[in-house]
Amino acid sequence: MNLTDWLVTNNGLCQRCPVSDNWQWQDKIYRLYRFLTNVEDILEKTQNEQEILQFIRPLVRRLLASSYWIQGEYIWPDAKQGWSVLNLYDDIDFSLTLQTVVWLPGQASTIHNHGTWGLVAIISGEEKNLFWRRKKDIEHQHIIEKVGEKIIKAGDIISFTSDAIHSIEVVGEEPVISFNLYGKTNYEQRWKFDQINHTARNF
Repeated sequence: MNLTDWLVTNNGLCQRCPVSDNWQWQDKIYRLYRFLTNVEDILEKTQNEQEILQFIRPLVRRLLASSYWIQGEYIWPDAKQGWSVLNLYDDIDFSLTLQTVVWLPGQASTIHNHGTWGLVAIISGEEKNLFWRRKKDIEHQHIIEKVGEKIIKAGDIISFTSDAIHSIEVVGEEPVISFNLYGKTNYEQRWKFDQINHTARNF
């Protein structure tokens, strides 16, 4: 499988990152508790979001390859809502959130950032990510413009810095199932954008 890693920065630029193959040569089963410990060690060593994501991406690949149960641990969405989220780990004393997310065909998200660094590993299906950035406008501080897009496929990982703005659309007739990982969220800086009215609100 041709695996690809992507990083989206605060200015909306999406850049390809080297894919480490170290995770492929580990004989020992890589369990969730060990993954969490390794992530905690990374967070203690650096606060640089791009470094955090660089170190965590190969760990996520190893986790998904070794702990197969995660790939099947999700909630099937209600057809009316069109998407679902299952929290795999959420500890108030450890600022890390792990989820599996499902989007049904034909669904699309709002335009948003996450208010923290984040990483999405596609387990199955394909999604189009659209990338946005804020325009310098004194009158409308939340005016945004589209700067690019990328199709993310099964096996790919896309990661985001805290103020990276994106939206997603499901591609094709297959649902998108993903493993999502987020750091500590600054809810005052997590926004949902209205491109037409040039407004944003916290969510």
